[in-house]
Amino acid sequence: MARSVALAVGLAALIAAGSAFAVSQSAWRNFMPAWLGGPAVVPEAMLATEDWPMCTTMASLGSVEGLDPDFAAGKKALAAGNWDAAITALRLATLRDPRNADIQNYIGYAYHRLRQAVPAMQYYQQALIFNRRHRGAHEHLGELYLTLGEPAKAEEQLAALEDICLIPCQEVGDLQREIAAYRPSAQR
Repeated sequence: MARSVALAVGLAALIAAGSAFAVSQSAWRNFMPAWLGGPAVVPEAMLATEDWPMCTTMASLGSVEGLDPDFAAGKKALAAGNWDAAITALRLATLRDPRNADIQNYIGYAYHRLRQAVPAMQYYQQALIFNRRHRGAHEHLGELYLTLGEPAKAEEQLAALEDICLIPCQEVGDLQREIAAYRPSAQR
């Protein structure tokens, strides 16, 4: 009996500490209001939608062998540029694998391609909650911050990527190019 009580108290303390930490994180500041049905706190896009910086390296999505059928269908839809079908299939995949950072990142990317900043931000941040070292999510979130006119936050994502990639990785180079291209367009 004493063990059960001690275990329950310990578990409650762990949950409370984790909740306090999660709420204090900036990722939750945008995710939680939208999840609870309120308005998200995301600034309006500062660039015209045709100028949105966007990763183009997702076209090579790799093999779908051995994946959940919905995850595989979502990756195929992404490769084909069918963003709505990708979102539908990938959301189904999250029902069976809700903590998969890759799936969250891919859903965010599809929303990003549809020029829907709020859900894209939420899914990228969710991917980073599940895997704080997810290179694709850092890159895509940095590109989204450029879209929203927040180059300092894009630079933060670049710094995170540089810490993650001990040797040069494609995501660092891609985000560096997008930031460099953003600077002249922001001065117009």
